[in-house]
Amino acid sequence: MFDISYPNAEISRTFKGPCIQIWELLTDTTTWPQWGPSVKAVECRDPVIAKGTEGRIKTAVGIWLPFRITGYEEGRFWSWNVAGIPATGHRVEPLDDGSCQLTFEIPLLAAPYGYICKIALDRIAGILDKQCRD
Repeated sequence: MFDISYPNAEISRTFKGPCIQIWELLTDTTTWPQWGPSVKAVECRDPVIAKGTEGRIKTAVGIWLPFRITGYEEGRFWSWNVAGIPATGHRVEPLDDGSCQLTFEIPLLAAPYGYICKIALDRIAGILDKQCRD
């Protein structure tokens, strides 16, 4: 189903409301620096990703690295390689009560990155809260 071929750890959060809001935030490259603590800038000719989308990100330490979307299932999941290395997967799943669960899949070798993903989940919650108030 999903294109993750390595062992991984997961960190999740449940959000009220439909998954489409989260999916749009996750797949719009212009929003990545808003919610991704390790992404300071993005250069990509496609503002919305799909399988095979390529570009580069400026990391928190100022280094530009190439990325490629390697796994993609519309509205549900995407994963990527950064500098040719498998990075996080991003999965959204609707729940029976109308809410949505967002899960970041992290390669086990990078399990400490879970802390960064926790910050990303908190930032996404803040963005969604702000959108509801506006």
